[in-house]
Amino acid sequence: MKLVTTKQALVECLGIVNKAVSSRSSIQVLSGVLIDAREEGVTLSATDMEISIKAPLLGDVEQAGSLVVPARIATDIARSLPAGRVVIEQRAGETQVEIQAGESLFDLHSLPAADFPQLPVLAGERFTVSRVAFIETVDRVASSASRDETRPVLTGVLVQFTKHAVRMVATDSYRLSVKETPLESSVPGTLQAIAPARTLLELSRIAAALADETIAILPTENQILFEVGGVTLVSRLIDGQFPNYKQLIPETFDYEVAVDHDELLEAIRRVGLLAQKNAPLRLQFADNTLTVSAESQDVGKAHEAMPVQYSGESLAIGFNPEFLEAGVASVKESPVYLRFISPLRPGLVKGAGDDFLYLVMPIRLND
Repeated sequence: MKLVTTKQALVECLGIVNKAVSSRSSIQVLSGVLIDAREEGVTLSATDMEISIKAPLLGDVEQAGSLVVPARIATDIARSLPAGRVVIEQRAGETQVEIQAGESLFDLHSLPAADFPQLPVLAGERFTVSRVAFIETVDRVASSASRDETRPVLTGVLVQFTKHAVRMVATDSYRLSVKETPLESSVPGTLQAIAPARTLLELSRIAAALADETIAILPTENQILFEVGGVTLVSRLIDGQFPNYKQLIPETFDYEVAVDHDELLEAIRRVGLLAQKNAPLRLQFADNTLTVSAESQDVGKAHEAMPVQYSGESLAIGFNPEFLEAGVASVKESPVYLRFISPLRPGLVKGAGDDFLYLVMPIRLND
């Protein structure tokens, strides 16, 4: 095998596929990247058996062939190379692969391509959605999914497609994000699936760097394929029953307060510095004033006040500062509306005309 590419193309392509490289498996080949050079072009592929990514590498093939290189060291080498032309070559009968750029020369151990798992091939008709609208929805919802692998369904995002919209829902049982986005698609009828949040966030990362206007999607019974800019991402779907999130959202609230978005977000970030070791961030509403405060016994305390329209009885409610900040940051307009029932019931964060809502559980205050 022999191919010629550039440092920039190699670094960028490795950066795309590396997120699918296994970091925990005892199977050596899963910590590698498959380089497949054919007459029609070069692709790099990686998989951890749950997510697979395949990306085109810009370059010229002088001799077709394929091999697997260790992902981490290959990436470190690529980044260290001088700018410009890079030659990757494995001579017949050898297991070493030679990487040369300028006066730099590396001989790297490789594995045979035959040891690399066969990547899933999904058959069927793809439908397309707007890249910008789909990825914006992912970015505002997926971070609310759980990271607790003992509850697999909650590590996923419920994705519901219609011809004119996509709705995504994620929850870790402490917070809930729901976003519905108008989006014209070629989906036949309606469709829903639970996709791993990790998959959607990787798709967002990949698509953000590409100029393609659409994402092609092909779901099957237990897998889903995304294709954008020549990059193919295939992931398993999560099997199970997603919680009935509509039952979790209160129909009415006793309090609603409009707050300047940027002012509130900055106050949460500043005062939240003192909410350490699971200390809550306290919101106190009284006499047209919102006071954001936090106190950690070993560190100190902080508070910041801002004007709001609030004339009811005094209300104090506490939240995890990280969760509250994430909810306010996900609202893209001002003012942001805070809705409450009581200090022990979930609070709602949303914008005025935005189809996004964020429900967050409070933390009981000691005083």
